[in-house]
Amino acid sequence: MEHLLRDLTDAQRTAVLHHDGPLLILAGPGSGKTRVITHRIARMLAAGVPEQQILALTFTNKAADEMRIRIERLAPGSSVWQGTFHRFCARMLRKYAPLVGLEANYTIYDTGDSSQALRRALGQLRIDATFASPEAIARAISWAKNNLIAPDQYQPKSGNPLGTAVQKVYPAYQAKLASSNAVDFDDLLFHVAMLLRGNPEVRAELDERYRYILVDEYQDTNLAQYAITRALSIDHPNLAVTGDPDQSIYGWRGANLNNILDFERDYPDVRVVRLERNYRSTKRILRVADELISHNVRRKKKALFTENEEGEPVRLVTYNTHKDEAEGIASEMAAEIADGRRRARDYAIFYRTNALSRWFEFALREAGVPYQMVNGVEFFHRKEIKDVLAYLQLVNNPHDEVALLRVINTPVRGIGKTTIDRLSQFASERQISVLDAARHVRAVGTVAARPAKLVSQFVAIADRLFAAAHGPIEELLGLVLNETGYEAMLKASGDEEDEQRLANIEELLSVARDFDERHPGGEQLEAFLEESALVNDTDEWEAQVDRATLMTLHASKGLEFPVVYLVAVEEGLLPHERSRENKNQLEEERRLMFVGITRAQQRLQISLSQYRDFRGERKRTIPSSFLMELPRGEMGMQQPAAEAVLELDPLHESDDLDSIHESHDDREPVFRRDDSCPAAPTQVGRGLCTAAELVASQVVPVAIDPDTFRQGMVVLHPAHGLGRIVALGGSGSERIATIDFASATGRTKIAICGSPLRPVK
Repeated sequence: MEHLLRDLTDAQRTAVLHHDGPLLILAGPGSGKTRVITHRIARMLAAGVPEQQILALTFTNKAADEMRIRIERLAPGSSVWQGTFHRFCARMLRKYAPLVGLEANYTIYDTGDSSQALRRALGQLRIDATFASPEAIARAISWAKNNLIAPDQYQPKSGNPLGTAVQKVYPAYQAKLASSNAVDFDDLLFHVAMLLRGNPEVRAELDERYRYILVDEYQDTNLAQYAITRALSIDHPNLAVTGDPDQSIYGWRGANLNNILDFERDYPDVRVVRLERNYRSTKRILRVADELISHNVRRKKKALFTENEEGEPVRLVTYNTHKDEAEGIASEMAAEIADGRRRARDYAIFYRTNALSRWFEFALREAGVPYQMVNGVEFFHRKEIKDVLAYLQLVNNPHDEVALLRVINTPVRGIGKTTIDRLSQFASERQISVLDAARHVRAVGTVAARPAKLVSQFVAIADRLFAAAHGPIEELLGLVLNETGYEAMLKASGDEEDEQRLANIEELLSVARDFDERHPGGEQLEAFLEESALVNDTDEWEAQVDRATLMTLHASKGLEFPVVYLVAVEEGLLPHERSRENKNQLEEERRLMFVGITRAQQRLQISLSQYRDFRGERKRTIPSSFLMELPRGEMGMQQPAAEAVLELDPLHESDDLDSIHESHDDREPVFRRDDSCPAAPTQVGRGLCTAAELVASQVVPVAIDPDTFRQGMVVLHPAHGLGRIVALGGSGSERIATIDFASATGRTKIAICGSPLRPVK
């Protein structure tokens, strides 16, 4: 057992040696928490804890796979169950399906399938979508499930049209799922939480089985996940959770920060261990991250430190345009790769939203830098993949209405919408599946002879596939492609897009082959469909492929790269515009930037552009208020040369300088030089020089009412740059603001009346 404790810090050793009772591991970024979790599991196994009594829950498949590999190295031959919350719940539902009104072969609907079921429910209810779009209703239902509100318990606020619509649609949508023997992602958690709440004997049985539960990234749990782990830790409260409130970035999808903040209240005799040593980043990167996150209130303070080298200053770069930003970063990568200083896989570009990726993709291609986009779910959302998998879903679950409606006329068989609607009506009246209605199509008097024959031919195809349901997945997929004519349709097309679809299907066959190798013996169709449905964003990311990585900040969680470019750090993007009026959301945006910063190992560049094309418009940007919170002593600030001319993008449809100026009431030059600006050192990107005037050249309107300014407001001054008001005095024309500027100006008092000062937030 001694080898399991070797080379651990005192804090890590304490966590690994903890055995019975609740444990809270507050793990800062890069602090080796995965090592602690896996060593603790291995130590428990060595101490005689049966492997079936240990349950390890993660938030991504990649994290679970990494954990599995490490445990196998430490304790060869062990089979501790580890996986995501959704996989665990899917497993539990297979066993206890009848208790929640399901059959064990239920289908897991992805967001697209769920949307189809919801729209059919809306159509049956004839809900007016004027004040309640399907998307808004779907979000409201998801919120209700994450907060364990059943359809019959949902109560809308008085006078809320959306809530009134949800109250009607939620039960109909759940009934539609039940008739198809299907669940959506939220149901996996919801059903298990309600199962444990309503069945004391099942709860006690599972509590007895899983005596030691470990939850990674506990700060990202929602109410349903909280309820599940709480219910399984009553008789044996050996719940160990790791997490960091400073890295809670999923509030928008239901994560409840209070779960980790209040853990000590839930478990008064908890042992708290803080992992504060960072093994990943340089001292400068860590100090920048620590200073930023210190502005949050809802957190548990940690004293992050590292024994790594000091490192180079964190670069804060302003570019002329979004195009300059993308090209500057791409050209720097290309130069360093060309001279052998780095490999493509050393680099990552992080952005707040996927809509920002386009220009970086274009620039990297032009510069010859290979890259990979991280969005693993996209493969399984492609039409051809969903078409083929829908056949497998129907084979596994003949009640799956969404799957049947997708494939009954795919490829085109001449079965039209009218025939399908009549089959659906027949099925609804007799409370049978649509497939059963198709089997009895001759009894559906409203379906004519020719379409009835075509429907019978489809049923015959389905029956041939049912006969092969218990064999290898690759073989079943091959039968689907052959029996249905799907592969022949694509081959006969001659269209370039259909050739790409064929290539994607071949990749799916490779996925199936890999699955068969990992699960020999057949009878694995449910498991294959479950694995396909529960793909995470980062599952397709390959660390060893020599390509630069492009991803959202949310997807970057848990990863690390030698060089990180954090781009488009501008108001409205980071922090996102939705967070302006909500302090909790603003803190989450700050945590998101903290996560991005702490992915960097050796070099970090934070950048913004003066002008950006976004959502079809070119707009002058405002630097992010978060930039004011970074320690200027750790930063190397660089921005466009004063004489630089704004280069308009030839791809933009309305690249007219006058129209740009008119849209901002701005006729002055985009950049102005401060004569005190020092000479330019080594350039970074296109036309950039070091300058204390990081954002000072922004043009500002005049004659703003002095009463507009308030304590804590972020402001912009053309000579001093960004600042935050720390005090206000006087009134009217005598009103004075004391401002902490990010530039060398520092703290300064400014008479507001007649000054060019303007608010940023």
